[in-house]
Amino acid sequence: MANSKKKHAVRKKRYIIPLTILALVIIGRLMLPYFLKNYVNKTLNEIPGYMGHVEDIDVALYRGAYVIKGLKLRKRSARTDTPMLDFPKNDISIEWKSLFKGKIVSEVILHGPKFNYIFEDQETEPVEGEADVDDWTKALTDLVPIDINHFNVHNGTANFVRLAKDPQIDMFLENIDLDATNLSNVVNEEKTLPSNLYARANSMGGGNVTLQGNLNLLKKIPDMDIEFSLKKANVTALNDLSENYIGVDFESGTFELYSEFAIADGYLKGYLKPMFIDTKILGKEEDRSFLGKIWEGFVGAVKWLFENKGTGTLATRAPIEGDLNNVDTSTWATVLNIFKNAWIKAFTGDIDEDINYEDAAQEAQNE
Repeated sequence: MANSKKKHAVRKKRYIIPLTILALVIIGRLMLPYFLKNYVNKTLNEIPGYMGHVEDIDVALYRGAYVIKGLKLRKRSARTDTPMLDFPKNDISIEWKSLFKGKIVSEVILHGPKFNYIFEDQETEPVEGEADVDDWTKALTDLVPIDINHFNVHNGTANFVRLAKDPQIDMFLENIDLDATNLSNVVNEEKTLPSNLYARANSMGGGNVTLQGNLNLLKKIPDMDIEFSLKKANVTALNDLSENYIGVDFESGTFELYSEFAIADGYLKGYLKPMFIDTKILGKEEDRSFLGKIWEGFVGAVKWLFENKGTGTLATRAPIEGDLNNVDTSTWATVLNIFKNAWIKAFTGDIDEDINYEDAAQEAQNE
């Protein structure tokens, strides 16, 4: 009888231990989102000059992932209630394919993120300490427990707004899709620029934006070789700026912008090439005085003088070159390129493909 009771007690303990472990795992799983949410909110609110919060966090242990929902970040001293960052859904997970290469890295997918740069909010002094872009970018990166190898943005938006009257600015990029791969250099370890970047978006004025290139983010100042193009934007979208700075607006026409830049060992070499195609200029609607009409005529004459007659294009190429701590644009080179476009040859409506990483690397060696 005693032996029977003893055996029963042993069998009972045999079940109690695994059931206790299972119960602790279940409780831990249920409590984990709560602890993660508190940790993320604490991290966001410890950024100097900023405050933020998340609405909820879901954990998917079976795929090594967690989802942050409703992340918002704003400056404490902001004049508006619009958050600088508004990320509805952020999926952070292990990149399983990299495990087969012996690397434990992560991938981050942002769904519908919004970046709102409001000039008035950025001009105010922070309440606590000196706000620094490095503070909040590092804080967001720290929310990912392991190195990021794949970064993806789906249907993002970037707004640049100034609410003041002179001038009001409302510039934006929407439908942003971005894909950056091999950021932790899991493959192509010997390649100078091992990571790939491709992005596309729609701009104000209905333009098509493309950004693509290669980079190396493992250096303190990343090396990169990037191409940018903005095509077929309605030039009237620039009227808020043109009315304020040159006293005219556009009735019709197209605006395009092309750029290439390369960075090697902290040295930047590149250019910006804005183009105004088949544009028609009007003076300010509210300024129809005699002097206003004279100014309108003067601007129209300048446009006619420097416009390429064969293509109807007014364009220039502004080189940008130098150490990243002292980047400047050559004004005289910009002016000379206006003449080159007007009287020597029209700039082609495309990327020139004459800036590459080797150019920047050579200049870096000469410094």
